[in-house]
Amino acid sequence: MGCDRNCGLIAGAVIGAVLAVFGGILMPVGDLLIEKTIKKEVVLEEGTIAFKNWVKTGTEVYRQFWIFDVQNPEEVMMNSSNIKVEQKGPYTYRVRYLAKENVTQDPEDNTVSFLQPNGAIFEPSLSVGTENDNFTVLNLAVAAAAHVYQNAFVQVVLNSLIKKSKSSMFQTRSLKELLWGYKDPFLSLVPYPSVTTTVGLFYPYNNTADGVYKVFNGKGNISKVAIIDTYKGKRNLSYWESYCDMINGTDAASFPPFVEKSQVLQFFSSDICRETCVHFTSSFSTCKS
Repeated sequence: MGCDRNCGLIAGAVIGAVLAVFGGILMPVGDLLIEKTIKKEVVLEEGTIAFKNWVKTGTEVYRQFWIFDVQNPEEVMMNSSNIKVEQKGPYTYRVRYLAKENVTQDPEDNTVSFLQPNGAIFEPSLSVGTENDNFTVLNLAVAAAAHVYQNAFVQVVLNSLIKKSKSSMFQTRSLKELLWGYKDPFLSLVPYPSVTTTVGLFYPYNNTADGVYKVFNGKGNISKVAIIDTYKGKRNLSYWESYCDMINGTDAASFPPFVEKSQVLQFFSSDICRETCVHFTSSFSTCKS
Protein backbone atom coordinates (compact mmCIF):
# COMPACT_ATOMS: atom_id res chain seq x y z
CA MET A 1 0.00 0.00 0.00
CA GLY A 2 2.83 2.35 0.91
CA CYS A 3 4.49 1.70 -2.43
CA ASP A 4 1.26 2.21 -4.30
CA ARG A 5 0.68 5.46 -2.42
CA ASN A 6 4.21 6.74 -3.09
CA CYS A 7 3.98 5.76 -6.74
CA GLY A 8 0.68 7.63 -7.05
CA LEU A 9 2.17 10.76 -5.50
CA ILE A 10 5.21 10.60 -7.73
CA ALA A 11 3.09 9.97 -10.84
CA GLY A 12 0.84 12.90 -9.92
CA ALA A 13 3.83 15.17 -9.39
CA VAL A 14 5.37 14.14 -12.71
CA ILE A 15 2.09 14.65 -14.61
CA GLY A 16 1.59 18.02 -12.90
CA ALA A 17 5.09 19.11 -13.83
CA VAL A 18 4.61 18.01 -17.44
CA LEU A 19 1.29 19.85 -17.66
CA ALA A 20 2.87 22.96 -16.15
CA VAL A 21 5.64 22.83 -18.76
CA PHE A 22 3.13 22.32 -21.58
CA GLY A 23 0.99 25.11 -20.19
CA GLY A 24 3.93 27.47 -20.07
CA ILE A 25 4.69 26.64 -23.68
CA LEU A 26 1.15 26.59 -25.04
CA MET A 27 -0.12 29.77 -23.37
CA PRO A 28 2.19 32.09 -25.33
CA VAL A 29 1.55 30.04 -28.46
CA GLY A 30 -2.19 30.35 -27.88
CA ASP A 31 -1.86 34.09 -27.37
CA LEU A 32 0.08 34.39 -30.61
CA LEU A 33 -2.53 32.36 -32.50
CA ILE A 34 -5.35 34.51 -31.08
CA GLU A 35 -3.49 37.71 -31.93
CA LYS A 36 -2.79 36.44 -35.44
CA THR A 37 -6.47 35.57 -35.95
CA ILE A 38 -7.57 38.98 -34.68
CA LYS A 39 -5.13 40.77 -36.98
CA LYS A 40 -6.50 38.79 -39.91
CA GLU A 41 -10.19 39.23 -39.11
CA VAL A 42 -10.18 42.97 -38.32
CA VAL A 43 -8.84 43.97 -41.72
CA LEU A 44 -11.56 45.81 -43.66
CA GLU A 45 -11.75 43.63 -46.74
CA GLU A 46 -14.27 41.20 -48.19
CA GLY A 47 -14.48 37.95 -46.23
CA THR A 48 -13.43 39.13 -42.76
CA ILE A 49 -15.70 39.34 -39.72
CA ALA A 50 -14.86 43.00 -39.22
CA PHE A 51 -15.74 43.92 -42.79
CA LYS A 52 -19.23 42.43 -42.54
CA ASN A 53 -19.98 44.27 -39.29
CA TRP A 54 -18.35 47.46 -40.59
CA VAL A 55 -20.37 47.70 -43.81
CA LYS A 56 -23.62 47.46 -41.83
CA THR A 57 -23.27 47.69 -38.08
CA GLY A 58 -25.16 45.16 -35.99
CA THR A 59 -25.09 47.48 -32.99
CA GLU A 60 -27.89 49.99 -32.60
CA VAL A 61 -26.63 53.59 -32.70
CA TYR A 62 -28.72 56.41 -31.26
CA ARG A 63 -28.62 60.20 -31.40
CA GLN A 64 -30.36 62.19 -28.68
CA PHE A 65 -31.52 65.79 -28.68
CA TRP A 66 -32.42 68.26 -25.93
CA ILE A 67 -34.33 71.39 -26.94
CA PHE A 68 -34.32 74.75 -25.11
CA ASP A 69 -37.91 75.99 -25.10
CA VAL A 70 -38.20 79.79 -24.76
CA GLN A 71 -40.66 80.70 -21.98
CA ASN A 72 -40.92 84.49 -22.42
CA PRO A 73 -40.66 85.38 -26.15
CA GLU A 74 -42.98 88.43 -25.91
CA GLU A 75 -41.03 89.93 -23.01
CA VAL A 76 -37.76 89.49 -24.86
CA MET A 77 -39.06 91.14 -28.06
CA MET A 78 -40.98 93.99 -26.38
CA ASN A 79 -38.79 94.79 -23.37
CA SER A 80 -35.42 93.21 -24.22
CA SER A 81 -35.84 91.08 -21.08
CA ASN A 82 -33.42 88.29 -20.25
CA ILE A 83 -34.46 85.16 -22.06
CA LYS A 84 -35.87 82.28 -20.00
CA VAL A 85 -35.61 78.75 -21.32
CA GLU A 86 -36.64 75.28 -20.24
CA GLN A 87 -34.62 72.29 -21.37
CA LYS A 88 -36.69 69.37 -22.66
CA GLY A 89 -35.43 65.96 -23.72
CA PRO A 90 -34.12 63.53 -24.59
CA TYR A 91 -35.68 62.93 -27.99
CA THR A 92 -34.02 59.87 -29.46
CA TYR A 93 -33.43 58.74 -33.02
CA ARG A 94 -31.83 55.58 -34.32
CA VAL A 95 -29.12 56.34 -36.89
CA ARG A 96 -26.36 54.52 -38.79
CA TYR A 97 -28.66 51.59 -39.60
CA LEU A 98 -28.09 51.73 -43.37
CA ALA A 99 -25.24 49.84 -45.03
CA LYS A 100 -22.30 51.78 -46.45
CA GLU A 101 -22.42 52.39 -50.20
CA ASN A 102 -19.85 52.59 -53.01
CA VAL A 103 -17.32 50.61 -50.95
CA THR A 104 -14.10 50.65 -52.98
CA GLN A 105 -10.71 49.17 -52.04
CA ASP A 106 -7.45 50.86 -53.06
CA PRO A 107 -4.61 48.30 -52.80
CA GLU A 108 -1.94 50.90 -53.55
CA ASP A 109 -2.31 52.71 -50.22
CA ASN A 110 -4.34 50.06 -48.30
CA THR A 111 -7.44 52.22 -47.98
CA VAL A 112 -11.14 51.72 -48.57
CA SER A 113 -13.55 54.52 -49.53
CA PHE A 114 -17.30 54.65 -48.99
CA LEU A 115 -20.43 56.77 -48.61
CA GLN A 116 -22.49 56.60 -45.41
CA PRO A 117 -26.23 56.91 -46.17
CA ASN A 118 -28.13 59.09 -43.70
CA GLY A 119 -31.37 58.09 -42.07
CA ALA A 120 -33.08 58.71 -38.73
CA ILE A 121 -35.90 56.71 -37.11
CA PHE A 122 -37.66 58.20 -34.10
CA GLU A 123 -37.58 55.99 -30.97
CA PRO A 124 -40.61 56.83 -28.75
CA SER A 125 -39.57 54.41 -25.99
CA LEU A 126 -36.31 56.33 -25.47
CA SER A 127 -37.88 59.80 -25.71
CA VAL A 128 -39.84 62.05 -23.33
CA GLY A 129 -42.41 62.94 -25.98
CA THR A 130 -43.21 62.71 -29.66
CA GLU A 131 -41.87 64.30 -32.82
CA ASN A 132 -44.94 66.53 -32.81
CA ASP A 133 -44.03 68.24 -29.51
CA ASN A 134 -43.90 72.00 -30.09
CA PHE A 135 -41.15 74.37 -28.96
CA THR A 136 -40.74 78.12 -29.06
CA VAL A 137 -37.30 78.88 -30.43
CA LEU A 138 -35.32 81.55 -32.24
CA ASN A 139 -36.44 82.08 -35.83
CA LEU A 140 -33.16 81.39 -37.59
CA ALA A 141 -34.20 82.88 -40.92
CA VAL A 142 -35.32 86.19 -39.42
CA ALA A 143 -32.35 86.42 -37.06
CA ALA A 144 -29.82 85.75 -39.81
CA ALA A 145 -31.30 88.04 -42.47
CA ALA A 146 -29.85 91.27 -41.06
CA HIS A 147 -26.36 89.72 -40.83
CA VAL A 148 -26.40 88.14 -44.28
CA TYR A 149 -27.76 91.20 -46.09
CA GLN A 150 -26.33 94.35 -44.47
CA ASN A 151 -27.25 96.80 -47.22
CA ALA A 152 -29.70 99.38 -45.77
CA PHE A 153 -32.10 99.26 -48.71
CA VAL A 154 -32.13 95.44 -48.74
CA GLN A 155 -32.87 95.40 -45.02
CA VAL A 156 -35.89 97.66 -45.54
CA VAL A 157 -37.19 95.22 -48.16
CA LEU A 158 -36.52 92.23 -45.90
CA ASN A 159 -38.32 93.87 -42.96
CA SER A 160 -41.38 94.39 -45.12
CA LEU A 161 -41.26 90.72 -46.17
CA ILE A 162 -40.94 89.64 -42.54
CA LYS A 163 -44.10 91.59 -41.68
CA LYS A 164 -45.92 90.34 -44.77
CA SER A 165 -45.14 86.73 -43.87
CA LYS A 166 -46.24 87.36 -40.25
CA SER A 167 -42.85 86.14 -39.03
CA SER A 168 -41.04 87.34 -35.91
CA MET A 169 -37.84 86.81 -33.97
CA PHE A 170 -39.31 83.72 -32.29
CA GLN A 171 -41.46 80.95 -33.69
CA THR A 172 -43.18 77.79 -32.51
CA ARG A 173 -42.33 74.62 -34.40
CA SER A 174 -42.53 70.88 -33.86
CA LEU A 175 -39.41 68.87 -33.06
CA LYS A 176 -39.67 67.16 -36.46
CA GLU A 177 -39.74 70.52 -38.25
CA LEU A 178 -36.85 71.98 -36.26
CA LEU A 179 -34.56 69.02 -36.89
CA TRP A 180 -35.44 67.84 -40.39
CA GLY A 181 -36.84 70.93 -42.07
CA TYR A 182 -39.86 73.14 -42.75
CA LYS A 183 -40.79 75.61 -45.48
CA ASP A 184 -40.15 79.08 -44.06
CA PRO A 185 -42.86 81.66 -44.94
CA PHE A 186 -40.44 84.60 -44.85
CA LEU A 187 -37.79 83.00 -47.06
CA SER A 188 -40.51 81.93 -49.49
CA LEU A 189 -41.11 85.63 -50.23
CA VAL A 190 -37.45 86.59 -50.70
CA PRO A 191 -37.01 87.31 -54.45
CA TYR A 192 -33.59 85.69 -54.76
CA PRO A 193 -33.47 82.37 -56.67
CA SER A 194 -30.42 81.26 -54.72
CA VAL A 195 -32.24 81.44 -51.36
CA THR A 196 -33.21 78.04 -49.91
CA THR A 197 -36.74 78.23 -48.54
CA THR A 198 -36.48 75.12 -46.36
CA VAL A 199 -34.87 75.50 -42.93
CA GLY A 200 -33.84 72.75 -40.50
CA LEU A 201 -30.94 72.09 -38.16
CA PHE A 202 -30.11 68.90 -40.05
CA TYR A 203 -31.76 69.65 -43.37
CA PRO A 204 -31.20 67.88 -45.68
CA TYR A 205 -30.52 64.59 -43.88
CA ASN A 206 -32.80 61.66 -44.71
CA ASN A 207 -32.16 60.18 -48.15
CA THR A 208 -28.75 61.84 -48.35
CA ALA A 209 -25.24 60.41 -47.91
CA ASP A 210 -22.21 61.55 -45.94
CA GLY A 211 -18.76 61.37 -47.48
CA VAL A 212 -16.81 60.30 -49.42
CA TYR A 213 -14.78 58.83 -46.54
CA LYS A 214 -11.42 57.21 -47.23
CA VAL A 215 -10.10 55.08 -44.34
CA PHE A 216 -7.20 52.70 -43.86
CA ASN A 217 -8.22 49.04 -44.14
CA GLY A 218 -5.54 47.77 -41.74
CA LYS A 219 -3.44 45.82 -44.20
CA GLY A 220 0.22 46.16 -43.32
CA ASN A 221 -0.54 48.16 -40.18
CA ILE A 222 -3.43 46.96 -38.05
CA SER A 223 -3.12 49.95 -35.70
CA LYS A 224 -4.46 52.18 -38.49
CA VAL A 225 -7.59 50.16 -39.32
CA ALA A 226 -10.65 52.42 -39.78
CA ILE A 227 -8.56 55.58 -39.25
CA ILE A 228 -9.72 58.30 -41.65
CA ASP A 229 -7.21 59.26 -44.34
CA THR A 230 -9.40 61.86 -46.06
CA TYR A 231 -12.96 63.19 -45.86
CA LYS A 232 -14.39 64.50 -49.13
CA GLY A 233 -10.84 64.41 -50.45
CA LYS A 234 -9.44 66.62 -47.67
CA ARG A 235 -7.39 66.21 -44.49
CA ASN A 236 -8.42 69.63 -43.17
CA LEU A 237 -11.81 71.31 -43.04
CA SER A 238 -10.95 75.04 -43.30
CA TYR A 239 -13.50 75.80 -40.54
CA TRP A 240 -11.32 75.98 -37.44
CA GLU A 241 -7.87 77.18 -36.50
CA SER A 242 -4.87 74.98 -35.77
CA TYR A 243 -5.36 71.39 -34.52
CA CYS A 244 -9.16 71.58 -34.35
CA ASP A 245 -9.34 71.79 -38.13
CA MET A 246 -7.61 68.45 -38.67
CA ILE A 247 -9.50 65.27 -39.51
CA ASN A 248 -8.24 62.63 -37.05
CA GLY A 249 -9.41 59.27 -35.76
CA THR A 250 -12.20 57.07 -37.09
CA ASP A 251 -15.85 57.81 -37.88
CA ALA A 252 -16.72 56.26 -34.47
CA ALA A 253 -18.22 53.15 -36.11
CA SER A 254 -15.10 51.11 -35.23
CA PHE A 255 -11.62 51.45 -33.75
CA PRO A 256 -8.32 49.57 -34.11
CA PRO A 257 -7.86 46.46 -31.92
CA PHE A 258 -5.69 46.09 -28.80
CA VAL A 259 -6.73 49.49 -27.41
CA GLU A 260 -5.23 50.30 -24.00
CA LYS A 261 -7.17 52.09 -21.26
CA SER A 262 -4.58 54.85 -21.30
CA GLN A 263 -5.20 55.60 -24.98
CA VAL A 264 -7.36 58.50 -26.13
CA LEU A 265 -9.90 57.45 -28.76
CA GLN A 266 -10.28 60.08 -31.46
CA PHE A 267 -13.16 60.25 -33.89
CA PHE A 268 -14.45 62.69 -36.47
CA SER A 269 -18.07 63.92 -36.51
CA SER A 270 -19.26 65.49 -39.75
CA ASP A 271 -22.35 66.87 -37.95
CA ILE A 272 -20.22 69.29 -35.93
CA CYS A 273 -17.46 69.44 -38.57
CA ARG A 274 -14.63 68.59 -36.22
CA GLU A 275 -12.75 65.87 -34.36
CA THR A 276 -13.56 64.93 -30.79
CA CYS A 277 -12.21 62.34 -28.38
CA VAL A 278 -13.09 60.12 -25.43
CA HIS A 279 -11.06 59.05 -22.38
CA PHE A 280 -11.45 55.90 -20.31
CA THR A 281 -12.90 56.68 -16.87
CA SER A 282 -14.23 53.43 -15.38
CA SER A 283 -15.45 49.92 -16.10
CA PHE A 284 -19.02 48.70 -15.72
CA SER A 285 -20.99 45.53 -16.28
CA THR A 286 -24.35 45.09 -17.99
CA CYS A 287 -24.75 41.55 -16.64
CA LYS A 288 -27.55 40.94 -14.13
CA SER A 289 -27.00 38.59 -11.24
